[in-house]
Amino acid sequence: MKRNGKTAVRGASKKVRTQFVAGVLVIVPIAAAVLILRWLFLYIDSILQPVAKSLFGYEVAGLGFALTVVLIFVTGIVATSVVGKRLVDYGESLLAKVPLFRYLYTSIKQIMVSFTTPSDTRFLQVVLVEFPKKGMRVLGFVTCESRLHSGEKLLNVFIPTSPNPTSGYLEIVRESDVIRTNISIDDALKMVLSAGKVSLNEVTDRLGAEVSEC
Repeated sequence: MKRNGKTAVRGASKKVRTQFVAGVLVIVPIAAAVLILRWLFLYIDSILQPVAKSLFGYEVAGLGFALTVVLIFVTGIVATSVVGKRLVDYGESLLAKVPLFRYLYTSIKQIMVSFTTPSDTRFLQVVLVEFPKKGMRVLGFVTCESRLHSGEKLLNVFIPTSPNPTSGYLEIVRESDVIRTNISIDDALKMVLSAGKVSLNEVTDRLGAEVSEC
């Protein structure tokens, strides 16, 4: 009985830790973005309001916010241009040399890109791959498809780690070795982030498993 009790407590503790980490991975990038934008808004507002007061005799409400939105939009236009992309890449290469900051910046960017980049330009499809050994299946994201001279199709499949999908494994597999699904990218990411707590019926249906509450 004591052993069963300890096992139950250990299992509950592990589940709580997993859910907590999944929550952190969702909240931290959002909170970081909000704090940065808030700081940028207040900084720009503190510069512009004295200028507005000297010109119009009163402060203009929302001036800092409006200029922040315009600044972000203009930055996006520059960043998507040929020259802008080179500047961004150069800036990121400089940040990559800062020991502690590079890990924080890279992690936040990768997580945010996972949620903000349209699915059709990032992942092609969600599949089930036999990994890490025969008889076991994991969710994978098809990133590229190619064809051999024989006509057989090869798939580049990214297998994310759970609950942190910013790292994982790249598998090059034959099409016949994967199970294609109609699962959306967003739903698959939710399952990965929740460490399987958010279960998908199609996964159990495709594997012939019984549907149960997690």
